[in-house]
Amino acid sequence: MERELLLLGLLRQHATHGYELSAFVEGAMNACVDLKKSTAYFLLDKMAATGWVIVQETREGNRPPRKTYTLTAAGEAEFQRLLRQNLASFNLPKLSNDIGIAFIDTLSQDEAIALLQQRRKHLLSQINQTQHTPKHAGSLQLLIEHQIYVLNSELAWLDTVILRIIAQTKPPIGAE
Repeated sequence: MERELLLLGLLRQHATHGYELSAFVEGAMNACVDLKKSTAYFLLDKMAATGWVIVQETREGNRPPRKTYTLTAAGEAEFQRLLRQNLASFNLPKLSNDIGIAFIDTLSQDEAIALLQQRRKHLLSQINQTQHTPKHAGSLQLLIEHQIYVLNSELAWLDTVILRIIAQTKPPIGAE
């Protein structure tokens, strides 16, 4: 549902080549949405088959033909339906990265801390990348800002876990 909503919403702004759509999603929206180029094309073809978009092939010079996708009235109606459904609902995110946390106590404390420090490094890189996403006009910027907020919250949580494990490694005061 989210991927279709995103593509329909972007097509609402103007007719677009599939490559432009997927490049925008993989570039500017990469931190917020998991949508690969092949999936985007699959969904665009599916939306064309359902009548939500019209596909027109154009050719410039000797270049291969390019498909341009344009939103239809049925696509606009579906966009409006998906938009309202998405805004009114909340699906708890599945934190598959945290499965290992359930078993972290099977590692030595030093190894657990080292691995979580690696995770922290990757998280800081993702925060940096997302913060350097080009600014977007209107409410599209809210999506990026929300992702930054979530990543910073994840960083704060991870720091708490690391400190908790470190605290467990220290012997009690006066014990030796």
